[in-house]
Amino acid sequence: MAREVNALLGRFFAERRKTGRIDLESFELAVRTAVYQTGAAVLSDLLCYDAPLPEQRTRPCPCGQTAIYRELRSRTLLTAVGKVQLTRPWYLCSYCHQGQFPADREWDVENTELSPGVRRMLALVGQAAPFDHGREQMKLLAGLEVTTKTVERTAEALGADIGAQEQQRIQKAMQLYLPVIVGEPIPIFYIQMDGTGIPVTQAERRKGKVEGQPAHTREVKLGCIFTQTTWDAEGYALRDPDSTTYTGAIETATQFGQRLYAEAHHRGLNRAIQQVIMGDGAEWIWNLAGLHFPDAIQIVDLFHARQHLWDLARLLYPGDDAHQRKWILRHQPKLDQGQIEKLVRFLRSLRPSSAEVTEKILQQADYFEKNADRMRYPEFRRQHLFVGSANSPACSGPSAEPTPSSLCAAAISTVVPKPTGRIVAPPNFHFYVAHPGTKDTTAKSLARAVKTLMRRRLAVNSSKLMKTGLEIQDMGTK
Repeated sequence: MAREVNALLGRFFAERRKTGRIDLESFELAVRTAVYQTGAAVLSDLLCYDAPLPEQRTRPCPCGQTAIYRELRSRTLLTAVGKVQLTRPWYLCSYCHQGQFPADREWDVENTELSPGVRRMLALVGQAAPFDHGREQMKLLAGLEVTTKTVERTAEALGADIGAQEQQRIQKAMQLYLPVIVGEPIPIFYIQMDGTGIPVTQAERRKGKVEGQPAHTREVKLGCIFTQTTWDAEGYALRDPDSTTYTGAIETATQFGQRLYAEAHHRGLNRAIQQVIMGDGAEWIWNLAGLHFPDAIQIVDLFHARQHLWDLARLLYPGDDAHQRKWILRHQPKLDQGQIEKLVRFLRSLRPSSAEVTEKILQQADYFEKNADRMRYPEFRRQHLFVGSANSPACSGPSAEPTPSSLCAAAISTVVPKPTGRIVAPPNFHFYVAHPGTKDTTAKSLARAVKTLMRRRLAVNSSKLMKTGLEIQDMGTK
């Protein structure tokens, strides 16, 4: 190491004498390279095994026979400090002719040329950006040369592992083979659900609505769980710090219900004094709520309900922003004050000239009528409950324009927002197998899909919005 340091210092002073200045970036990267080379030499020495002693030259073989030591074999391994040589004993079973490297299992590098540290880096860059961008990030930030395909394969493999672990937990939950979660009672336990379409690759496409043409999107279902212990001086709910976790997948409602139930149990559902389900009013959400959380209070997210009013305003006054806003200012108070029957009567009394518009208005009236008991917002607020999860413009008064809810605007920003209450600390944002205080490597497929989904959803909202369970954002207001 001393030799490398002296060489670097020699280059440093020579450049300064020659040019009168130094290129600090080049120098610091050269220092990093020298440190990596030294570290790689240290790791190579650590990973160089001697031949085993005579009494250690046999090992059990999975076939039931005995594998015998044959020789030392070497291979190259990419680590966080560069390429190193792993030299270890090789054992061969003369009965089944299967060889084994016990050291590979010990170091967690069996059937891979990547160290655990490098795999973690690849998982991080693979879930955060397109795979080729991940390759570039590895080169710039870690000084490691990898291929785009390596980033993809590593992220996919880790995602599959996480998915398998989650399926095991879900199966245990459905078989009621669950450990009892011990701890303090949870005053209020919230469960949110939502679903929306996300763009997928050609291999992931399914039959579309148009005959002979595949759908370009698939529905991802997302769930959010958080807790509440108290409220502020004005009576608005306060979300417990670091209590927010998310789960999601591209799967059927039945499968997602099982996933969400397992997550809720893991979070302490059995300790909840009061349970609250929040959704956008979709039938599948209330079906899952009745099946898995029958004792929960059901609330239609106020943001989503307001979205329906905005849809009506645009339907009645297409292209006329002024009249749309005026209509919202007049009729949104009925919704906010829980006067759903009055709102429904008004909607049914409308007589537009178009039969198509009339039909759409009646559909919206049916939506409000069906969910009337889930829209008693003053009553919920008197109980100090959250009633929505949208940005402050949409839930603090008559909204000028709908804004994305927490589950439909996640991952757009890392700015700490307010929920429909008041947040007192940044929530711990993760995308599935992620809980406060645990280590996690997020699978790339769903995380990238969710980020794409949120950008698309936001774009659509401003104008009128693989497989395994990242950090995403919760958005809201009081």
